[in-house]
Amino acid sequence: MTPRIRTRGAVLAALFAVVLAGCSPVTEPVDPAPVDSVSQPMPANTEIDPKFDTAGSADASCNPTASLRPDSSIPASSTMAEIKQRGHLIAGVDQNTFLFGFSDPETGELHGFDIDIAKEIARALFGDPEAVRFKAISSAERVDALAKGDVDIVVRTFSITCERLRQINFSTVYYVAGQRVLVGADSTARSLSDLGGQRVCAARDSTSLKNIANSTPRPVPVAVDDWSDCLVLLQQGQVAAVSTDDTILAGMRAQDRSGTKIIGERFTEEYYGVGIPKQNEDMVRYVNAVLEDVRDGAWQASYNRWLRQDLGAASPPKPEYR
Repeated sequence: MTPRIRTRGAVLAALFAVVLAGCSPVTEPVDPAPVDSVSQPMPANTEIDPKFDTAGSADASCNPTASLRPDSSIPASSTMAEIKQRGHLIAGVDQNTFLFGFSDPETGELHGFDIDIAKEIARALFGDPEAVRFKAISSAERVDALAKGDVDIVVRTFSITCERLRQINFSTVYYVAGQRVLVGADSTARSLSDLGGQRVCAARDSTSLKNIANSTPRPVPVAVDDWSDCLVLLQQGQVAAVSTDDTILAGMRAQDRSGTKIIGERFTEEYYGVGIPKQNEDMVRYVNAVLEDVRDGAWQASYNRWLRQDLGAASPPKPEYR
């Protein structure tokens, strides 16, 4: 059943509540010079101009898009056997990113492209796509949730990077996105390069935030816990833009078509994978086997339902194995 789409007013009210709700406090913010486009104090859940460790050379031996070869078997004492004995899969997901992982305000049910991927993994394990318990986590919590064993998998617009692969494991790529920029409908900016010195919002601990910080001329990065917070700040005029994957921006624009627009071309490629604890290589192989089947039908059905209208036609990315 297709969920009802909230009106803009309802979306604003719901998202504004997210901004004001118990978000983590700011630690050691660095307040930049005033920006003309910002007329109000920043909410308490934002961090202005965070420090980034961008030093260090790339690891030439790392190919982040190559994963372990698929294996659909479930041996006794395997990670999958333990999950089956428990009776449900635990998936870390988003509940605030429209089209990928969002909560229907009328039913409380989670919907979106990432939610469908998690359900397909549950379907393979249990024969029931509903045999999954969702745990809403922020972008910054994704790696920790896996490292601590709070979840079995994370399916949350999770870009595969060599840095993250040192701490956790990933499936093969199930979606390729690219970073772009969302601005107000009356903005004259045409790309991120037109926003030097202005506040640009992204989720805390995301690759998008680092890309903003490394841009020239340099915008002022503003970090928040959830992407929905960025949309509210843009609508309030407290940031000049939001910059992240075009998939996430498409969801924001779908909620406010008259007040926002997406500008510029993709300036990165972001490879989404299912995050899995580092030690659970058997689960990586199993999920990769599931994704092989998903690419043959369920992927296209989910894409057409959630993303095709805003992002155009697309096909599932081909897997790469090491």
